[in-house]
Amino acid sequence: MTIPAGLRRSALRVRRDVGFLAAGVLPHLALVPVWAWGVVTFTETGNWALVLPVSAALILLGVPVLTAVQRFRHRALLRVDIPRPAPVPQRWSWASAARRLSATRPWRRLGYHLLLGPLLAALELSVLVVAIAGLAGATAGGWVWALPVRVRQDWFGYATQLPCYTVGGLALLCVVPWTAGAVARLESRPALVLLGPSRAQRLQERVDYLAGSRTDLIEAVDAERRRIERDLHDGTQQRLVSLAVNLGLAMATRPDLSGGAREVLAEAHLEAKEAIAELNDLVRGLHPAVLEDRGLDAALSGLAARVPLPVRLRVDLDERVAPAAESVAYFVISEALTNVTKHARATRVAVTVRRVGKVLRVHVTDDGLGGADACAGTGLSGLAKRVGSVDGTFRVSSPAGGPTTVTAELPCGR
Repeated sequence: MTIPAGLRRSALRVRRDVGFLAAGVLPHLALVPVWAWGVVTFTETGNWALVLPVSAALILLGVPVLTAVQRFRHRALLRVDIPRPAPVPQRWSWASAARRLSATRPWRRLGYHLLLGPLLAALELSVLVVAIAGLAGATAGGWVWALPVRVRQDWFGYATQLPCYTVGGLALLCVVPWTAGAVARLESRPALVLLGPSRAQRLQERVDYLAGSRTDLIEAVDAERRRIERDLHDGTQQRLVSLAVNLGLAMATRPDLSGGAREVLAEAHLEAKEAIAELNDLVRGLHPAVLEDRGLDAALSGLAARVPLPVRLRVDLDERVAPAAESVAYFVISEALTNVTKHARATRVAVTVRRVGKVLRVHVTDDGLGGADACAGTGLSGLAKRVGSVDGTFRVSSPAGGPTTVTAELPCGR
């Protein structure tokens, strides 16, 4: 005989729910003897100095164990995962202990096991009693006939009562699947709220996860930018240089060329050199190779040398900082120097880079006209977003008449 798939799934679900409820009775009642003993002992002796510490110690020792049991019970039987609250790694002090208590809220678990647990046990026992009564009533016809004949004869009216027991048992068994499932779902909701992390902890974990994902994304984008720079520098740029050299050799070694051909070659040679110059600027804009090879000091020295203004550069770094901080600092200074050259009408620029603790501070100051606005949708707003992508701060001070100071603070801890 083949059992229909739907009926088989229903039977498995009922067995799972009833097993879940049966496994929860003892854990939910585990602390009842403790506080019952405390109440009785205190009522009889009045010795709270003995009752309170002993009861508190037993409860505090039992709550973590019972919480672990409930997590295992929900995960194994209902496939409901109750996450553990994330630890708060701090050196011990009264303030850190208070913050830990505020973050983990252990009184929620105490309330679950001390107050809610007995109520849930009462519901579980009710469902189990209904299931046992229904099973006993539905099988009454079988076990009654197993009794001795004399006992059945002494049981007046059993022949008329037996069908009622059977029908009543079947009715109770029909109710058990719904009640067991409802009570199991009812139990899982407060367990998730009271035994799992609090809403503040879940939000903090989400923020930490998103911050980590953003950091990984920034690092991946930066690595891809460096790869593109290397491919352009080692591939396309070298081909253009070879093309320019060959065109120059052709003009130098072929004096018999006609005037038109020589003009075309000269024009192609000029275009190749301009393409090389534009590609150099593009490569430096993506990620200068010297920044990766020799660090921020060497990269900024080359950048300052290309600016058509006197630049006083001071880089105070004992060691290299994180690659992301180096890259953002370089592009902040590059964009600031470009703005000074194009718009500020300045005569000199001062660039200072130094590390203070776990923060890399960048200052670019010029003596130009001022009036720069980071909120006006210019390149400065793009710099602000780029600095913000690594949790840095970006400020621009540019009163009318100058001077203009661009300041960026970038986290660079390692």
